[in-house]
Amino acid sequence: MNTKSINKRTNSSQALGTKTNLSPNQISFDSTGSSIFSPASLNEKSSESELTQPTVAEALIEILENLGVEYGFGVSGGGIGPLWAILNRSNIELLHFRHESGAAFAATEAYFASDRPVVVFTTTGPGITNALTGLFAARGEGAKVIFLSAATSTANRGRGACQETSAHTMPFSGIFTSGPLFNYATILESGDQLPEISRRLAQGLAQPGSFVAHISVPTPIQTTPLKVQLPQQGFSQSVPTASEEAIAECVKLLSEESFAIWVGFGARHAAEEICQLAQKTGAAVMTSPRAKGIFPEHHPQFIGVTGFSGHLSVMTYMQEQRPQRILVLGTRLGEPTSFWSPAMIPSNGFIHVDIDPQVPGVAYPSVDTIAVHSEIKAFLRAILKHLPDRLNWFPNSSLPRPEIYTNSPRTNGLVRPEVLMDAIQRLIIEGSDASILAEAGNSFAWATHLLRFKQPGRYRISTGFGSMGHATTGVVGTALGRKGKAVAIVGDGAMLMNNEVSTAVRFEVPSVWIILNDGRYNMCAQGMALQRLSGEVPIDTEIPSTDFAAIARAMGANGICVNTESDLEKALQKALLSTAPFIVDVRIDPTRPAPIGGRIQSLIKQGAIEAKTVIGH
Repeated sequence: MNTKSINKRTNSSQALGTKTNLSPNQISFDSTGSSIFSPASLNEKSSESELTQPTVAEALIEILENLGVEYGFGVSGGGIGPLWAILNRSNIELLHFRHESGAAFAATEAYFASDRPVVVFTTTGPGITNALTGLFAARGEGAKVIFLSAATSTANRGRGACQETSAHTMPFSGIFTSGPLFNYATILESGDQLPEISRRLAQGLAQPGSFVAHISVPTPIQTTPLKVQLPQQGFSQSVPTASEEAIAECVKLLSEESFAIWVGFGARHAAEEICQLAQKTGAAVMTSPRAKGIFPEHHPQFIGVTGFSGHLSVMTYMQEQRPQRILVLGTRLGEPTSFWSPAMIPSNGFIHVDIDPQVPGVAYPSVDTIAVHSEIKAFLRAILKHLPDRLNWFPNSSLPRPEIYTNSPRTNGLVRPEVLMDAIQRLIIEGSDASILAEAGNSFAWATHLLRFKQPGRYRISTGFGSMGHATTGVVGTALGRKGKAVAIVGDGAMLMNNEVSTAVRFEVPSVWIILNDGRYNMCAQGMALQRLSGEVPIDTEIPSTDFAAIARAMGANGICVNTESDLEKALQKALLSTAPFIVDVRIDPTRPAPIGGRIQSLIKQGAIEAKTVIGH
């Protein structure tokens, strides 16, 4: 790997801001993620008297309150009973979900909508294992989630306890220890551990990037009186910033060589600085699928989305106006973003800026890469400060733009997905401030390719873990976190697999589900056809016809079925105006080829059978 690291991490503290209205005993975050934590109220409580001495569960929950947790999502059970009761009496708003994975997906999206850490709680045994998929998504997406679970008491381990949770019944490593899933994990066997746990949680939440923790508390420990005094702790965490040497070299290269900007989700807090850099230099800008909207998609310098369901205009640019450098900001350049395509390699290599020093150079190990370990906003501000007004290269005034589709609604036949996306664009994106989530599958492909956003934070997808059911349940967390309307664009397969409509009804959450109901797992069906893997025998991807509007009404939500394109506008308007959860069941034409050709070609290169012709984009 030809990766040149030229940065150093500074130790200078960042000034603490007032991003959230918290008491002096709580954690507060500034715009760069710096924080300070001091659980003084616990010390006051523990020093009053034995009569008011908190239990371990009470102390743990107050620690979470002081860390800024507002929401707790989960499913109850006997093992978590005492802790659940304390949560219910706390200042944390508690939502009881229908499935643990849905709770974890909702927690992930609530974090991104509110920028506050979120709690997930489950009982012993299957409660823990059910939550793991959603927690893996939280880690992969970069969320800050604290997982609380119950464990079997020491005396009963290995004795066949109900839903036994111990090393006798499930893997210990990786679930109750730190690793690829949890940044920090432990079993709380004694209240004496709470000072260290509070320190580790505060420290983890203060650090930039993802933090997913697991605190498992055996049932009898939850009600044990706290016997230790929790010391006051303060954490001031500075973000990594590039060295002066790194900034100087990057300024020199960007001044002398033509470059494009490749924006990832990790740059979402630096939208203003990215726009300033683009306008100052005339550089072309492209984004990963998760980064849609960070740079305005109507801007003349925006050339399109890369990777999965991306735009042909990006390839046109790279073929006809290939830059000497690409400035990569906050993306791993993984398969969903780049397909590791050689066509995306600039003439002289990448300048790759990321808060994680292990990211630059991984996706393209044989390409010259200048690695810069820095928070994106701080890096860009330094570049803008030192970049000369006059560059030694001239930007091309004519840049390719993402293709535009025009569709005239028809009065008969099933709804074309392109027409549905056009209606969503006009009525929801341009006509409201609702957030949009898109589910893994063709829903994600159509939405990413056709929808357009002018500002960051309105579009959420999961491309890394990409679990079905993420958006169907995560939409509840988004609506809660932003305290407003959230819309999920999902497939019928995902909706049948996992949804939290009844949870939204129970807690009056203004969520909307727009279902691409085509009676099949259509990404699988179309993908297999493109790869010519099904042969003469059709592979079973069909789903029995489902009336989701009827299901919505049966669960207490509102629902409407859309059979023709002429009914779309009225149905979407009803969904937006509804104060109750709402399902729009759209009967989709399954023969329309989704823009998944890039993904199929990537699979073919990895060993799948190549089709003679590939449709789509």
